[in-house]
Amino acid sequence: MPEETAGPYPGDGSNTANGSVANALALSGIVRSDITTSVGSASGTAAGVPLKLVITLTNTNNSCASLDGYAIYLWHCTRDGKYSMYSSGVTGENYLRGVQQTDSNGQVTFETIFPGCYSGRMPHMHFEVYRDANTATSYTNKLKTSQLAFPVATCQTVYNNASGYSASVSNLAAISFNTDNVFSDGVTQQLVTISGDVTNGYEASITVSISV
Repeated sequence: MPEETAGPYPGDGSNTANGSVANALALSGIVRSDITTSVGSASGTAAGVPLKLVITLTNTNNSCASLDGYAIYLWHCTRDGKYSMYSSGVTGENYLRGVQQTDSNGQVTFETIFPGCYSGRMPHMHFEVYRDANTATSYTNKLKTSQLAFPVATCQTVYNNASGYSASVSNLAAISFNTDNVFSDGVTQQLVTISGDVTNGYEASITVSISV
């Protein structure tokens, strides 16, 4: 899995939002599978097409054996392209952010929504890998940072048929993997496998291989 930028909205303690350090990893309740709702003093819920994401973590230094007990922090934008904690209107929310620890099969499962497409970027999700949930408290402990990509045809289907994604239609039409500033060098290792439909939701999966 290639190393990628965490971008401007990581919420991992590496930058600030509204004048204070933004660290969702320090929030009680951030270790959870369902990331559609906020935790702590926030209570919002992110609307959108349901998406179940399964990530399998493996070790390239050990014949791609499963890595159990590691932690993955996942975050992404709302259906209208906003990031909780940072974007106007959702600075008081922390939804679409969460940590899961891999099981004996090296897997984590997140229940979330299909991300929107904002201007200038292909639809994507961000993630960081940590040695375990106990160290997944600050970016200073992360082992890997990368991003996940989504098949264009699926994105088009969601954006054209689901409510709340109208802005994503024109944003997606204006960009491609070749012109995206993160995915232009290829998305082979970062493209999820996905199935489902707008009515019933989607299920996506990907194997993330790192060297540890």
